[in-house]
Amino acid sequence: MKISEMKQSLAELDAVHFRLPSGEYLPAHFHVTEVGLVSKHFIDCGGIERQETVANFQLWEAGDYDHRLAPQKFLHILALSEKILGQEDLDIEVEYQQATIGKFGLAFDGQDFVLLPKQTACLAQDACGIPSKEVAPPQLQMLACTPGGGCC
Repeated sequence: MKISEMKQSLAELDAVHFRLPSGEYLPAHFHVTEVGLVSKHFIDCGGIERQETVANFQLWEAGDYDHRLAPQKFLHILALSEKILGQEDLDIEVEYQQATIGKFGLAFDGQDFVLLPKQTACLAQDACGIPSKEVAPPQLQMLACTPGGGCC
């Protein structure tokens, strides 16, 4: 989900609810404790330099059980964050404390914001010799990088 999509969704809501991938809802008294710009500059295992930038929201809960973040207050937080985020329509990544800090993608289902699981991936599968899942036989799909394969 992009920032513009979140703003549009918030403008149409009476209350803000976030749902975990398990279907469980975040407690209604959650806070947005940070809105930040996260830039990652890296080399993938195939030697390709890459850059990635996202808007990062940190959600947190405390013992203030009467707290509720209204959609208009959330929009105000987003307006304040433009000093940091700029005007670019960035993808949103959400952090939420579980056993460790979980990182999630974000979607909207018409009523709730849904935290989506994020997965690691090899960005240079061709350089690693990893066959495409669409054409590889099932026994080859289990292969990982091999010694001398130029990967990992």
